[in-house]
Amino acid sequence: MTGKKIKTKVKKKLMLFSGRAHTELAEAVAKELGTDLVPTTARDFANGEIFIRFEESVRGSDCFVIQSHTQPLNKWLMEQLIMIDALKRGSAKRITAILPFYPYARQDKKHSGREPISARLIADLLTAAGADRIVTVDLHTDQIQGFFDGPVDHMHAMPILVDYIKGKYSLDNLAVVSPDAGRVKVAEKWAHELGDAPLAFVHKTRSTEVANQTVSNRVVGDVEGKDCILLDDMIDTGGTIAGAVRVLKEAGAKSVVIACTHGVFSDPARERLSECGAEEVIATDTLPQSTEGWSNLTVLSIAPLLAKTIHEIFENGSVTTLFEPQEEAQK
Repeated sequence: MTGKKIKTKVKKKLMLFSGRAHTELAEAVAKELGTDLVPTTARDFANGEIFIRFEESVRGSDCFVIQSHTQPLNKWLMEQLIMIDALKRGSAKRITAILPFYPYARQDKKHSGREPISARLIADLLTAAGADRIVTVDLHTDQIQGFFDGPVDHMHAMPILVDYIKGKYSLDNLAVVSPDAGRVKVAEKWAHELGDAPLAFVHKTRSTEVANQTVSNRVVGDVEGKDCILLDDMIDTGGTIAGAVRVLKEAGAKSVVIACTHGVFSDPARERLSECGAEEVIATDTLPQSTEGWSNLTVLSIAPLLAKTIHEIFENGSVTTLFEPQEEAQK
């Protein structure tokens, strides 16, 4: 008996999921994609354990799980891992973990004996949970990409920040300033995008014994009379950046605008940055932000970039095309 061949028609299905840390960002991404977030039941048990259940079948779907790792960071990290595990056990075809802000990114190497490399541990946890791919924005160091065994799409917020600066400030008198020597290469790319603006950096020393403690010493480069764009990938307590603003003003800078991707803004960052003398503080919404009581803070949306990245991954397109101008700048 000869059986007939079974004809199958498989239609790809994109499903977008959000943890509870920053639902506003996930909703904005869903709107950009023209889709809805998958209904999810999420609750905490009395002892702090997290329960997750998706209200729709995920079998055979291309699943994207967004979670912003804000406070309480460890809770939201665990929630994302549990969501990924639930998708894996629900027979999702592919699971992409979207971490706009990669947690523990500053612990990417050992500074002395008996220390962990926590950024690597995060990658291992995502792998163990069942993530096939990672999307993140402006890693603290590029080497973190190598900690994950699957594809890592390392996106950049620079075009969003640069477009805003170009639209608001004159490029004629700008200088680009790195808060330390370690980020000079990134500052060079910014300088190129801002009309080959002159470059400077702030020499600082950092304590290896006390977290978030640095001393800004002096400016290397000429900033006298310049409107300075002081940039960093993340700002936590704001001590480094506030100190950099001070030394820039002492070196004769006409004005200082602070730009960063990740506004962690742990206390007392808001107080420091609103009173340090900066004309404006610009950040993206990779982490939830509020401008209430902070008149010089501007928040730019990262949602369009994440939505385009998700679209390219789903369609098996090229994520690289989303930042080709930056690639050209590096040649």
